[in-house]
Amino acid sequence: MNEAEGRSARWEDTHHRIGATAVQLFHEHGFDAVSIGQIAAASGVSVPTFYAHYAGKEHVVLQLPTPEQTAALLAAQPPELPLGQRIRGMCVQAVSTVAGSEHEAALAARWQVVAATPALRHRAAEFERATAGLVLAELAAATGRPVGPTDAVVAGAYLSAYTVGLLLWADSRGERKLLECVEEAFDALGAT
Repeated sequence: MNEAEGRSARWEDTHHRIGATAVQLFHEHGFDAVSIGQIAAASGVSVPTFYAHYAGKEHVVLQLPTPEQTAALLAAQPPELPLGQRIRGMCVQAVSTVAGSEHEAALAARWQVVAATPALRHRAAEFERATAGLVLAELAAATGRPVGPTDAVVAGAYLSAYTVGLLLWADSRGERKLLECVEEAFDALGAT
């Protein structure tokens, strides 16, 4: 392993340690009762190091995809599908890679914190809108056409349904399957 790979591996290890420690503290004490200073101390890092990894404690549990991840997920969907179906396909693809893997428990722990914290449930809507913005920007870049209000409404509705599916799953505390909850939420869009 060269020096750059070593730094990257250490960064990833620290990132995961901070995240896992924060989620554990949130489960033990409640999200609102835990400070960034407590997370940093329990993780063995400084507060500035915490901020080098996360913009705030809500970013530990609510994570935005990167523009590159959004572009890859959108590109993997058939371009002839309507936008809502492409977003549904992106979300199903994303949860399918986690469902049944070693990452599913960590995702469940994060979303259980969100489900148990009214302020985080509210913040989840902000993250939906930010993700919709990423999807719409990528759609405009991929098609060369501007996105319109209909595109914005569709993206918002489908990403809201995705969040509802994740919250249904988290609220079930392991009684229901992740993909089942997400699909149920998307199916509700067609039932209206």
